[in-house]
Amino acid sequence: MTVLETPAVLAPHTDGATAHSKAGSALEARVQALWREAEDVLGIELRPALGALFPAFSAGSHLDLYLPNGMRRSYSLVNAPQERHRYVIGVLRERAGRGGSRCVHESLQVGMRLQLSQPRNHFVLQESAAHSVLVAGGIGVTPLLCMARHLHSLGLSFEMVYCARSRSSAAFVEELQALGMPLAMHFDDLKGGPPDLLDLLARRPPDANTHHYACGPAAMLTGFQRACDTLGHQNIHVERFVPLPTAPTDREPLGYRVELRRSGRLLTVAPGSSLLDTLLDAGLDIDHSCREGICGSCTVRVLAGTLEHRDAVLMEEQRAANNVMMACVSGCSGAKLVLDL
Repeated sequence: MTVLETPAVLAPHTDGATAHSKAGSALEARVQALWREAEDVLGIELRPALGALFPAFSAGSHLDLYLPNGMRRSYSLVNAPQERHRYVIGVLRERAGRGGSRCVHESLQVGMRLQLSQPRNHFVLQESAAHSVLVAGGIGVTPLLCMARHLHSLGLSFEMVYCARSRSSAAFVEELQALGMPLAMHFDDLKGGPPDLLDLLARRPPDANTHHYACGPAAMLTGFQRACDTLGHQNIHVERFVPLPTAPTDREPLGYRVELRRSGRLLTVAPGSSLLDTLLDAGLDIDHSCREGICGSCTVRVLAGTLEHRDAVLMEEQRAANNVMMACVSGCSGAKLVLDL
């Protein structure tokens, strides 16, 4: 089984630290519409503030909002990729969060102007698959709805499983039903407990040409991966809202040198320090947001060095290629790292 890990995008998305910088390519947008999509879920339609089209995006993409309180948060795009005249997101109010989702729910108003990042995608839909199975948990429906719209527009074979605590907390149900694909829905309050993913995913036999995608809470993703492994399903794609737990180690973190090839500078990452903080302290304008290895903002190109990947973004083959890393959480196990900076 091939498991492809990506961030979460993200869909309620990360309520982490305030971003220190904005990319020079930030987009100007205005809030076109706001609506209560479901219990604690706010639907938001964004339009280009200057009347132009937004950049194109692919199914599964997310972007960052620069919020009025100075925070920066990542949210998955819900609308169809061919719709460049608007971006649509759904934001879950995180009661235990650190203020990002609360700011979205309480501060955004129709007509307000916001800056957005360019869309990026670490949860890529494989259009060559003979069949796709989309498994959503709660607000994790957002990137999967975008995928469902795209698969429907292409006339490709797919189905969906949607799980939520209750019908009232389930967002975009009518839009999913309107697509006409096979749709199994499980609401915990009506079924008396969480879904049996083994049963739900056993309805289709293993097929090397079928791809399975899941986005949702950590416990659901653990059950999803366990069920796929038991059933022999291959080609598994996962997007997470929270970072993967770090395995404990007795080894003391070591420092290492960093060569910035294009600028000709040499830096030192002190033991226990992050590469991102070292680059920022040296005056480099490195795009970043979550600081937890789940949003993909701080991706840097690597020219040489032995990497220690600790993110939930890169796929297995990307890690093996050893040419990109997430500067916020990943590091170097050798003496020197060479970056394309």
